[in-house]
Order: sequence, then structure tokens, then C-alpha cells
Amino acid sequence: MADPLWRDLLKYSNECKYGEFVKKFAKSLALAMNQVVVNHQFANSELARNLSDDFDYLGIIRRGEHATVLYRQRSTKKPGEWLGRLVLGYEDGEVRIFAASIF
Repeated sequence: MADPLWRDLLKYSNECKYGEFVKKFAKSLALAMNQVVVNHQFANSELARNLSDDFDYLGIIRRGEHATVLYRQRSTKKPGEWLGRLVLGYEDGEVRIFAASIF
């Protein structure tokens, strides 16, 4: 369930498509991540524009009504590995993204 959401985030981050990037976000996250902030991230982060579709699922942590899914993420331009985090939960009967980050 999480992998297709993660793949979409990678694709739309690489393509700098704000509207598609936030499409599955929970309402609270979408409000916090306004277009200016996300576009600034796309413009200034080489990593955010060059995420590889080569990633590995590492595990899941459940907390209350949310699940945090962890990934080993790679870049097409930068050597090394990053930790990807995707927090999922239900909103209005649908699985939504409540947080997403790469460290």
C-alpha cells in the first residue's frame, strides 16, 4: 500500500509537480506544505529533483492510528543512501500521507 504512494512522491518530486506531489496528502499536511515552500524545495534541493526509483523497504512502525514506513533511498546524481520516511493514516476513509521526508 505504501510503495505506490512513495513512488508517486519520487516521480512528482523529480518532475517538480507541486499539485501531483501533494495530491495524496492529508488536509493538515497539504495546508502546511504550501506551494511556495514546496517549489522552493524543488528549486534548491538537488536531491529532491534527482531521486532514484531504486529504493528498498526497510520496515514499518505503528503508532496509534498511523504507520511510519521507512525506505533506503538513493539519488541519481549524489552517491550514498538516505532514509526515507512516509507516515500514513486514514482520513475520510482513505489512506493519506501525514508526513514524508528524506534524511
